[in-house]
Amino acid sequence: MIVTLIVICEVGFWVLLAAGLATRYLLKMPRAGLALLLCEPLLEVLLLVVTAIDLKNGAEPSWRHGLAAVYIGYTVGHGHRTVKWLDGHAAHRLGGAPPPVGPPRYGMARARHEGKVWLGSVTAAAVASGLLLLAIWYVGDAGDTESLKGWIGVAWRAAGIHGLIALSYAIWPRKAPAGEREDALPTRDRDRDRV
Repeated sequence: MIVTLIVICEVGFWVLLAAGLATRYLLKMPRAGLALLLCEPLLEVLLLVVTAIDLKNGAEPSWRHGLAAVYIGYTVGHGHRTVKWLDGHAAHRLGGAPPPVGPPRYGMARARHEGKVWLGSVTAAAVASGLLLLAIWYVGDAGDTESLKGWIGVAWRAAGIHGLIALSYAIWPRKAPAGEREDALPTRDRDRDRV
């Protein structure tokens, strides 16, 4: 049941996102669109409540509960950035706004950008760990919580791998081609600006 609910929450995230952006830019109802976008965190609250109820009703803690915590953590850590990115593209394509500025492509500007994205992964791991520790405390000695403890390691390993990738941008920064600035926009964004 938990895995099904995770899938429903993921589909619901994209449906609410599409509905919110369509309402905001196609129907020209920005407040109603914003209200739909603000409903997205309710999906994670629903998943959290159902997971807690499942554990309370005596379900044995398993990988499903750990996956739910990691999913919620990922949404907290990266959901806002995803929505903001898609909102910028919808505003451009549907609302006539200028094209969104892409991330820097070269040098330390790119390294700083990657570091900020990595902080989202650290936030995701921290939220997932907090939820998993709460679930372990909630279950107590009544059940085997080893699978939940294992997911804490998974969350921090993922954040660590992402951190190494982000660090590689600082250690080996990509150089801009001759004649192009280090903080230049990606080519597709610059080409759109000329049109």
